[in-house]
Amino acid sequence: MMSSLPTTKATRLDSLTGLRWWAAFAVFFYHVRNFIPVPGWFGELAQYGYLGVTFFFVLSGFVLTWSWRPSVGIGTFYWRRIARIFPLHLVTLALAIPVFYSLAPDPADTWVKPFDVGVLILSLLLLQGWSRDPAVLFAGNPAAWTLTAELFFYALHPFIMKVLRLFSGRHALWTAIGILLVSVGARVLITLQPGGMLAGLPWPVLRLNEFVIGMCLAWAFRAGWRPRIPLWVPILLLGGYLVGLGFFDRFALTQPLHVLFTVFISEIVTALFALLICAFAANDLAGRSRLSRVRPLIALGEWSYAFYLIHATFIYGALELVGFQNPDPIGALWVVVLLAVSIAASWILHIAVERPAERGLRAWQNRIVDTRAQRAVRR
Repeated sequence: MMSSLPTTKATRLDSLTGLRWWAAFAVFFYHVRNFIPVPGWFGELAQYGYLGVTFFFVLSGFVLTWSWRPSVGIGTFYWRRIARIFPLHLVTLALAIPVFYSLAPDPADTWVKPFDVGVLILSLLLLQGWSRDPAVLFAGNPAAWTLTAELFFYALHPFIMKVLRLFSGRHALWTAIGILLVSVGARVLITLQPGGMLAGLPWPVLRLNEFVIGMCLAWAFRAGWRPRIPLWVPILLLGGYLVGLGFFDRFALTQPLHVLFTVFISEIVTALFALLICAFAANDLAGRSRLSRVRPLIALGEWSYAFYLIHATFIYGALELVGFQNPDPIGALWVVVLLAVSIAASWILHIAVERPAERGLRAWQNRIVDTRAQRAVRR
């Protein structure tokens, strides 16, 4: 059911914060494979951990639109986004440079790049993600390329909202479905023309569909749409799909299905993540989600941005220190240590950098706005 006008009160959707942790956790295990092979079925799932980034993009569009207020100006919106991502980005970049750069890199350390001031400046300004050259795309802190995409999304969000706010909830839902279908069509063109124009577009443009789908779904929620989706449905579908990717590859009879699933993996996972977010958001709003009351999981979700930006630095630092590990008890212990250290560091970064810096920068802007308003009144 949908109302004709979007609601104006934004309820906290704590279970979505908890889901952020699982996405960051998936990315961790995707990267830890470069330090130690992850055996068995868990290793097969870990190779798809990079898809956690897709979840972040869909969730970003959803959360920003769910909390959007017409009274917040574009300048204020942009400053709040800068205050949210830049302080932690700058700190983790400084920590990453000694691990990923050297004046005389050892060719055996393939993750270490020669020191390049120009490339590092691009990384500092979060412009590196506009390049498809891996040496530039993964410059500075390799995980930070996704922040280039986020900045692009943030820049467009106020203008997309000018259009989206004209839609009813039903129109927003159909728009989300339409964008997904267009994405499938674009994937067909990219597959048929691997070197074509679409395939050469920078990642922020190619990933915009994920963000806008999240926006459309949030607008439908604001209009009163509440899907009745049991939580186990999207969890089972997502888990079944990822397990199926490995299963169908093992048998000649199911190879065509594996190829189909692999070609459209981005679009399928986008749809499944959208379903997952909608199910958890609806449960939160109905007061049925127990995950909203699991404080440790919510805390991990709050630290997930710091965790995402710092974990690769620890993984590759350990790789340089002790070398590639075997999948034995010692190697498993290293993974546990790296996970624990990354979580502890993310907590410290959250309480010592991320939260106070954001609060301080937002307060500074508020003081400027208040001062300008007082001067205007005096005139």
